[in-house]
Order: sequence, then structure tokens, then C-alpha cells
Amino acid sequence: MTTVAPVLTSTDVHAAAQRIGRYARRTPVMHTEIDGRALVLKLEYLQRSGSFKLRGALNGLLTGSPTDHVVAASGGNHGLGVATAAALLDMAATVFVPESVPAMKARYIEAAGARLIRHGSTVAEAAEAASEFAAQPGHRFVHPYDDAAVVAGQGTLGVEIVEDAPEVDSVVVAAGGGGLAAGTALAIGDRTTVTVEPTNCRAVHDGLAAGTPVDSPVDSIAASALGASRIGELPLAVLRGHDVESLLVSDEQLLSARDRLWEELRIAVEPAAAAPLAAWLAGQVPGGMPCLVICGANADWKAQ
Repeated sequence: MTTVAPVLTSTDVHAAAQRIGRYARRTPVMHTEIDGRALVLKLEYLQRSGSFKLRGALNGLLTGSPTDHVVAASGGNHGLGVATAAALLDMAATVFVPESVPAMKARYIEAAGARLIRHGSTVAEAAEAASEFAAQPGHRFVHPYDDAAVVAGQGTLGVEIVEDAPEVDSVVVAAGGGGLAAGTALAIGDRTTVTVEPTNCRAVHDGLAAGTPVDSPVDSIAASALGASRIGELPLAVLRGHDVESLLVSDEQLLSARDRLWEELRIAVEPAAAAPLAAWLAGQVPGGMPCLVICGANADWKAQ
């Protein structure tokens, strides 16, 4: 269920950009070539907290009702974004995660100052417990993607792309519950928004095909970042009103693309962040000058 009115425009995204600007980094874009083909990369993995999730968390905390304690449920990155935003804004935070949360993400959430609670085997089970916990006085639940303020905050990434690389004609994002995709679609005008998901972790793809949120499998190497079991109602409403193309890639393609980012550009990211490049390498991405969003780097990288 959406937590606010499901009407969003680019004006909301631009307002969010002004609101969070003093806290979030303006991440760079890189013009490059791979296999002799030109493309643009939005290096959002350089964001505070290691992913784009900080943007939505900041806008959610800065616009919601006053609270002393924020609560989140996450496979890792949203929880880390909320924990980091809460620390920046001097708020307490509790983050519920499934038992399967990657150790590195759990460690970083706690290092940001949040209380970490492991619950259940899926993000959905963690979210149910988080919602109950947030019902206490002085607590507020921050949804990872089905919240207008969060979607607008994620869209600030698209505002920067348009300003820094106006020549791009499509923007390619990894998709979980649809929040980043929806915010991007609001921000980039008449350009095409391209969503990329693992074949067995495809809530956005299935929701767009059905025209309504539907339950989807969650079985991928990228599940800790893209593990939503269904698209949010608000993101779906936004995406259905924009030019959107939905693509699927295999886990093998994700891992190969992740390795190519390191081999070609010395960019070290988690598998989910390589989804846009995986689709681009497969020749699936439309447009003559796409921008691929490299959205997160919260994975353990150790010297061999």
C-alpha cells in the first residue's frame, strides 16, 4: 500500500534534489567505450552508503511527519541508506533484515549507528515485522520503494544525468521494487527508462506485464539488492505513464558484466549494479547513447 497520494511529477523530483543536496553526493558521469561502442555511466556506487538508496531515504526523512525513530526493512542497501540518513539527521534507526543478509551489508548498517534485527528468510517477512515495530509511538516506517517521497528522492539521480549528460537518449537501471525506475522516469523527460532484472527476480517485469502488482520469484545472486517479491503500486502507476522498456538477464550475465566493469574500468560493484551493463552487452538496450546507472557497491572485495 502506498503511504502517500500516488500523484508525482518531475516537480517533486526537482524539489527533492534541492532538499537533499546538502547531504547527498552529486555522483559523476563517465563517458567511455566498451567493445568500441560509446556509452555513459552514472557512477552512483560512489554515493554515501554505497548506493542510490540514500537519496530516497533522505527525502523520506526530510519530508515525513516528525519522528524520533525511523524503521526500515531491507535486503541491505535500503537499510544502509536509512541508517546513514538517520545518522546525518541525528535520528535513531532500527533496520530489519532477513537472516540471509550479506555479512558486509549487516556490518555497515550497524557501523552507521542503526540497530540491526534479523528476522525471517525473506525481505517480505522482515518488512512485516518492521511494520509492527514501527507502530510504536514516535516511530515511523520508511518503505524502500512504495512511498512518494522515497521515489522522488531516487529520481534526483536522473536530474543529475540530464544536467550532466543531456545527450543521452535512454537511462538504464537495475530494478527491484521499482522505486529507482519510477523516480528516473519522472526525471528524464521524454527519454526511455529501461529496467533490467535477473530472470528469476523480476517483480517489475511481471507487474508491468500484468498491469498490476503480482507475486514473483526471488532467486538470484542479486537478491539482496533486487529481492522485492512484487512491484510497488506507486512505482507501477508512474511507470505505466512513461516510456519504459523492461529487460531480463541471467545471473551468469550479471556476473560476467560485473567482471567486465572491473577488467575494463576498475569499477568494483555488487552483482545487481552490473545488470544495466549485462543488458547492454547483450545488445538489448535501446538508444544510440544510453546512460547505465551503476547503482551500488556493497559487496566484499578482498585481495587474492
